[in-house]
Parts: sequence; C-alpha cells; structure tokens
Amino acid sequence: MSDRLCQDICRRLPHGVVGVNARQRPGALPVPAGRGVSAFTPAPVLDRWNADAAGVRPAALEPGDNVITMFDIIGEDWWTGGGVTAKKIAAQLRAIGDRPVEVQINSPGGDMFEGLAIYNVLREHPQDITVKVMGMAASAASVIAMAGDTVQIGAASFVMIHNCWVVAVGNRHDMAEVSEFLAPFDQAMADVYAQRSGKTSAECAKWMDDETYMSGSIAIERGFADALLAADQTKVDEKAKAADASVNEVRAMELALVAGGATRSEARARINKIKGTPGATLDPANTPGAGGDPELISAMQALLDDFRS
Repeated sequence: MSDRLCQDICRRLPHGVVGVNARQRPGALPVPAGRGVSAFTPAPVLDRWNADAAGVRPAALEPGDNVITMFDIIGEDWWTGGGVTAKKIAAQLRAIGDRPVEVQINSPGGDMFEGLAIYNVLREHPQDITVKVMGMAASAASVIAMAGDTVQIGAASFVMIHNCWVVAVGNRHDMAEVSEFLAPFDQAMADVYAQRSGKTSAECAKWMDDETYMSGSIAIERGFADALLAADQTKVDEKAKAADASVNEVRAMELALVAGGATRSEARARINKIKGTPGATLDPANTPGAGGDPELISAMQALLDDFRS
C-alpha cells in the first residue's frame, strides 16, 4: 500500500453541527474510500459477547415503532447472509422519515470501517436518536452508539472500546504503512468518544489502548451513556443465544486462519470443508456426511486456542 493510496483512502469528513435543529453531535468520522485493509473485532471480544451478551433481546417491541435493531455483527456477514450495514441502516431511516428514532444495540462489533459509516449515516438524521445498549456495544458497535442524542444502557450491559484491529501480513515496511494508515481512524474515534463523554482525547485513547469494557454504571460515570435501562426492558432469548454463540465460533475460527496467513476465501473454504454447511457445529460427529478431517479439525482448534490466548 503506497503513501499516495493511504492519502487517497484516509479522507476525513468535517466536524460540526448537523441536522435541521442545529444540534451539536460529535463530528463525522473518516471512512476509507477503498477497502484494501479491513478492521475486525478480535476473537476474545466475540468470546466475551458469547458469555455475557449473546441472546439478549428487548422484552417487547411494538410493531410500527421507529426502531432500528442491531443484534448482529457489524458489516456484511458471509456466514449468515446477515449483518448490519450502512446501506441497510440508510434504507431504514428513509422508511422512518423525519421522525425520532430508537436504535437498539447488542453487538460484538465486526467491521470497524462499516461501523464508522453507520455512525455517519445516523448522525445525519434530523430528529432525535435514542440508543439503547441492550447487552453489549463492543468495538464498531460502540462507535455507532455515540451517534445517539441519548444513550441508555442496561445495568449488566457493556460498552467496549479499542483501537482499530486488523490482521496484516508483510515485512516491517508493510507493517509501518498499516500503522500509519490506522492512526487517523484511532484518533478520530478517540475524538468522538471524548466529545460524547466530556473526557479528553488522551484519556479515551488510553482506554482504547487498554481495550476497555465499561459496565452500565461505569459507562454512565464516564459519560459514554446517560441513563440505565429499566431491568424489565431486556430478556435472554435462549434460542438466539445458542445461534449467536455458534456462529461466533465460526467467525473466530476464520480470523484465526487469516492471522495464520490464509486469505478470507481460503479460510472460509477450509472451514466449510470441516463443517459442511455455514452455521453448523465444528464437531464432525454432529455433521454426518460433512467429510470433516479430524486431524485438520484438531489443528484448526489448536490454532484458534492460540489465537485467543
């Protein structure tokens, strides 16, 4: 990746007042014009979400409400065909029209750059946006939460912030280019967290460096949220929890293989060879006829365990 390409794709959008009511919201975030580098959610965050937030859903949702739900990975999800994208959110906002919006979030994050784009789409909405963190707003999802005029969070919910996290391969010069490429995005996120919380950019950058989880009360104390959700506004859907945890195992395995030098298409082909169909368990005993290789499964599981440690 050349310096010229880095300059071309690292465009920064202007900060300032947006919306017909001239409210002050945090400024827009830079989004790469090209996607030569992807920023992911680290596997340990997926594990934390599996343990603490998978399956958390609203206790009730009335049809016709101006509600946007984000109970999935951020960005297009190859494994499920789902995922939360800026294109989908923009379409939902057009359907809602010039009315207040409620955004319900329980997501481990995903594609950080897609999260930045979703944040920009939401912050341009002319009416109030209320964000409700139902279980977890981690990584890219924490950025999206900052677009809310009001942010409510469950007492047992979390906001998790960290620097852009990528899987890269190359020599020291390549790594230096990637580091230079990522720096403006980390700084822009720290600035938005700081503007939302009232803390300094340096304080927020330190929390990002430390990959910080903030419980509901801590998020409010630090200014990342405004109020606690009532306890009866959330529930755990056991079926959704099992599905969330299952697909996150596959996502983590994909990241482990990419970290080992495989392309994403190669990683997906290997995983599909083991489990037969997207979303199925990695245990070959539970996928008769899938043609899984036990030695390959064992090697991949060991790679995943090393990746998480």
